[in-house]
Amino acid sequence: MATEQQALTPELAAAFCAVMLDGVTRELEITKKVLAAIPDAQAQYKPDPHARTAWELAWHLANSDIQFLDAIANLKFTMETPDEKDKPRTVAELVDWYDKNFKRAAARVSALTPEQLATPIDFMGVFNLPAVSYLGFLNNHGIHHRGQLATYLRPMGAKCPSIYGGSYDEPWQGNPEETAAA
Repeated sequence: MATEQQALTPELAAAFCAVMLDGVTRELEITKKVLAAIPDAQAQYKPDPHARTAWELAWHLANSDIQFLDAIANLKFTMETPDEKDKPRTVAELVDWYDKNFKRAAARVSALTPEQLATPIDFMGVFNLPAVSYLGFLNNHGIHHRGQLATYLRPMGAKCPSIYGGSYDEPWQGNPEETAAA
């Protein structure tokens, strides 16, 4: 049985959408860096027999973000995946596919009316939340799996990009404007 949540006003739904879309769009750029760091030759790497391969995890991360955005825009969760012929085959194709489809789907969510954003959507009988609430799920799910994928990079011989600050492989240089002013 889906859990109910207190009604969300359309005005609050619109404001929350603007904040969350800004945040997930910034996360997109970080996620693309992590995805791009996967060497194609190591796409089948997995740290444990029970783990997903790097490619499976990368696809799940990218595709789930698009599925969530499209579900919000459709005001209905169907979680459809592209046909095999339309799926990316290389890391570069995946990063391109993710960028293009994320921006397309995010624009669809941005075009929803405040009333639509406040409309409850059933999520497979588990939740029944206002459409805009699922942007939080998208954000948390993406960060979770991006972190998993980032832990795969060094063991498979790749460099780990900066995520929320520098990494050993990509040290934080600080704000160039602050450095120039010093």
